[in-house]
Amino acid sequence: MKKVELGCGPKKIDFNSIGVDVQKFDGVDIVADLDLGMPFFEDNSIDEIYSSHFLEHLKDLSSFMKEAYRVLKPGGIFKGKVPHYANPYFYSDPTHHQFLGLYTFSYFEKSTKMFKRGVPNFYNEVDFEILKIKLVFKSFSIKNKFRTFIKNRIERFFNKTSYRQELYEEIFVWIITPYEIYFELKKHE
Repeated sequence: MKKVELGCGPKKIDFNSIGVDVQKFDGVDIVADLDLGMPFFEDNSIDEIYSSHFLEHLKDLSSFMKEAYRVLKPGGIFKGKVPHYANPYFYSDPTHHQFLGLYTFSYFEKSTKMFKRGVPNFYNEVDFEILKIKLVFKSFSIKNKFRTFIKNRIERFFNKTSYRQELYEEIFVWIITPYEIYFELKKHE
């Protein structure tokens, strides 16, 4: 199984994955600017792509998603985490270029519809199937038992159904801000 970890930094999550980053660290196997694509991977050659807090650094998310779709094998999985646009820490990082919300990945699917709200998906040539979208409310950098308890309850409530997720994004997003979005996408077979 061929796995790739994008923007892995100095420490990969999966030791057996191919680490790709713009800087050379111990865990990086390929040093590359991913805004320029992934010409070092052949079409349909990767089983799984993982990224954590990487996509928001790209200058052109649509082009990159097309590239990720190209290198994934049919049935291949792209999973990862991105900061939610309402995350209070999101704006602190001057290297963030992309704002990502609940519906962002819906722009990269054509045939499956996780949410009732439709988005224009005719701009993209890719057709991922959204397997999972989860709003994450707990901050892993803040160690406070009471806040963690409350955020866990909020997270469970709003992620129970896609209707509740949409309700959250429409009404509650600026009242109770999430930390990140977890996603799983599948390339159609």
